[in-house]
Amino acid sequence: MTTVTYSIPNISCGHCVHTVKSEVSELPGVLSVEAEISTKQATITFEPPATEEIIKSLLEEINYPAD
Repeated sequence: MTTVTYSIPNISCGHCVHTVKSEVSELPGVLSVEAEISTKQATITFEPPATEEIIKSLLEEINYPAD
């Protein structure tokens, strides 16, 4: 199990938080997703088959690119 916190500058409202949480949580292997407007960060806990590359690719695809 791996937990990573990403900086996601495009998180600016409740809708953004909902979109990030709902989209990322659908990936196989993702165990939890927490996103915060105040910090513009998302903390994601996952295990295989999910990888950082897959998660970052999805975030970019939904217009929330992560650093």
